[in-house]
Amino acid sequence: MAEEGRRLDEDERGPGAAFHMFVLMEDLLDKLKLLNYEEDVLKRHNMKALSRHYFALPTNPGEQFYMFCTLAAWMINKAGHNLEQPQEYDDPNATISSILSELRSLGVAVDFPPSKLKAGYGEQVCYVLDSLAEEALKHIHFSWSRPTYPTEELEEETVMEDNAELTLDKVEGELEEEDTDNDEENYIDLNVLKAQTRNIEFAESVKQEDILESSTDAAEWNLEVERVLPQLKVLIKTDNKDWRIHVDQMHQHKDGIESALKETKGYLDKLHNEISKTLEKVGSREKYINNQLEHLVQELRTAQAQLSEANERYQHGSGGVTERSKVLSEITEELEKVKQEMEEKGSSMTDGAPLVKIKQALTKLKQETVQMDIRIGVVEHTLLQSKLKEKSNMTRDMHATSIPESTIGVY
Repeated sequence: MAEEGRRLDEDERGPGAAFHMFVLMEDLLDKLKLLNYEEDVLKRHNMKALSRHYFALPTNPGEQFYMFCTLAAWMINKAGHNLEQPQEYDDPNATISSILSELRSLGVAVDFPPSKLKAGYGEQVCYVLDSLAEEALKHIHFSWSRPTYPTEELEEETVMEDNAELTLDKVEGELEEEDTDNDEENYIDLNVLKAQTRNIEFAESVKQEDILESSTDAAEWNLEVERVLPQLKVLIKTDNKDWRIHVDQMHQHKDGIESALKETKGYLDKLHNEISKTLEKVGSREKYINNQLEHLVQELRTAQAQLSEANERYQHGSGGVTERSKVLSEITEELEKVKQEMEEKGSSMTDGAPLVKIKQALTKLKQETVQMDIRIGVVEHTLLQSKLKEKSNMTRDMHATSIPESTIGVY
């Protein structure tokens, strides 16, 4: 819906409405330069210079909004009204409302919602800053005049940039070459030297009666100087290791620290005063609350004392309860054991299963005794057979031994 509304507005105003804020931003930048914003704003707050389309395109909304608030407050003060410089932690809605109220007091019409300025870029931001710049220029009595164009322009000779500027290395090289040439030229014949000295003595002896006057034209001389001037520039390369550069940097940093310290000291003092005031308010409110709730605090203390006594009684009572609960648990265990034994005895008295088991055991014993009797009979039979065999063997042996003795007696 917002995009459709914006398209309708652009259609009503024309096809170039979308680019109007770029033109407005360029005019604003020229007006800021006329108000000398580089010295008063940029160097003071350590900010970068604005580009041609800084507030027309979104780059960093937070930084753009802070720059917008800073420039707006500065131009409102330039226009003769008083507005404190906003800080980064201030409420953006309150800052925007204060800027718009000052803008309305200057007689500038505002027909857009304040939320349009919260983004920090756009046509409304450029419009507000441009209107404030106009009011600031009116307050310092600045008037626009028609540009004056020169009637004639002198054509300057084009000089190649490579040959126009000389570096320190080239100059030193040329000086070294000149020194070598001079060393070679020092070897002059004596005759030539004598001729030169005679000419010099003759020139000194001759006195000129008339005053010397130059025949060169001043305009031609100036043109020649302007032509040769670019070739006389010498660029000295700065060495970062030079102590002079470090000293200059130290002085620059010191000046920046001192300037920043002055501003931050004011802000810190203001913050300290606000914090001390709030602490005093909190202390007074605390005293008032303590006075109003003193009887309730006493009642709370008595209730806490009663609660502590009740807790002690409860602890003592809980100790006796735990001991009794242990005894009760032991008694219940014994009771359960007795119940189990009674149940087992009652079930054994009414149940015939043990008799059946006894009968089965007796039958098993009888079977086992029969088997044992059979085994015993077998063993006895085997023993009897073995004894009989032994007797038969013994009789045989006896009979064998008795026969030879009888034969020996006969013979």
